[in-house]
Amino acid sequence: MTKSTLVIGASLRESRYSNICVQTLVSAHFPVTAVGLREGFINGTPVLTGFPPLADIHTVTLYVGPHNQHSWYDYILGLNPARVIFNPGTENEELEDMLYEAGIEVVEDCTIMMVENGIF
Repeated sequence: MTKSTLVIGASLRESRYSNICVQTLVSAHFPVTAVGLREGFINGTPVLTGFPPLADIHTVTLYVGPHNQHSWYDYILGLNPARVIFNPGTENEELEDMLYEAGIEVVEDCTIMMVENGIF
């Protein structure tokens, strides 16, 4: 199964982990949608803003700190992904509990390392 992935918190700055994550996923041939604060491109992948309507998202990977995640709760739950990955520094017990309750797998790990180690 192809794991279509939504990167929330995608940055246009090449030094940011969210940017590296988008590039890593694309290099590994995973379909990627990126959402960030500013529109633009990460090596050809469009970065959208807001809460774009999406379908068939398998994985959501977060690069937004817990203090900025509240506005994303309904959006993420509405996508009904198979799993949500909380990258280091994004862990959020409140959201994780909501996801568990909705039957969505919660993973606390680094998406980049998961892809590079073949466990994505």
